[in-house]
Amino acid sequence: MGRGPSAGDERTSALMVDDDIELGELLQDALGERGIEVELAHDGRKGLARGLSGDHDLLLLDVMLPGLDGFELLRLVRRQSQVPVIMLTARTASADQVTGLDAGADDYLPKPFGTEVLLARIRAVLRRSRRGNEGSNALEVGRFRLVPGAREAFVDGTHVALTSLEYDILEYLARAAGRIVPRDELSIALFRRRASPFDRAIDTHIYNLRKKLGESGDAIGTVRSVGYLFRLADGKGEAG
Repeated sequence: MGRGPSAGDERTSALMVDDDIELGELLQDALGERGIEVELAHDGRKGLARGLSGDHDLLLLDVMLPGLDGFELLRLVRRQSQVPVIMLTARTASADQVTGLDAGADDYLPKPFGTEVLLARIRAVLRRSRRGNEGSNALEVGRFRLVPGAREAFVDGTHVALTSLEYDILEYLARAAGRIVPRDELSIALFRRRASPFDRAIDTHIYNLRKKLGESGDAIGTVRSVGYLFRLADGKGEAG
């Protein structure tokens, strides 16, 4: 997945699926000036076909789409691809945000938003998705084995399929094993912003991560009003 960062010789390719034609064209121009080539699709079914093509580094999805809504489109994409996805929508209720994150979104940006804010979110999700290319040394913590270069996680030798953001959360907490990681620290590391009291993004991703890890999900503990703790069976340990 991916065709190179925007800060190099190659341009970043994004697919924007939104039935607001005017907004799409405005963002196509604005992002194009910043090295992000934007393809537009205005209905869910065309968006799904193009989203599964493998031609894009990033998907920008509206929720309310003709033909196929953004949540269902994302669920179908996630069956075959871990391409980074940012939801762009006027539906700002917490329940909608949780639905999007549960479906596999990497971030959720309510409309209206500024172009600079969107660019910051894009840089953050692309930075996370490409970080794994920087090295391939395995990280082993208790029953967990993480391979940063391949962005793969194993528990007792069994591969666990994770989204890009779920993998980043697991790796960050595993590297801090035995230390409480404040919620703000994790939010800044992942999103380059402090966690607001009403932002459910991290909590939702950690909930989903625990579910995928099954019984081993208990290794990720919540420290009420503080943050999270990656613990080993004996309650001790550091990343090795």
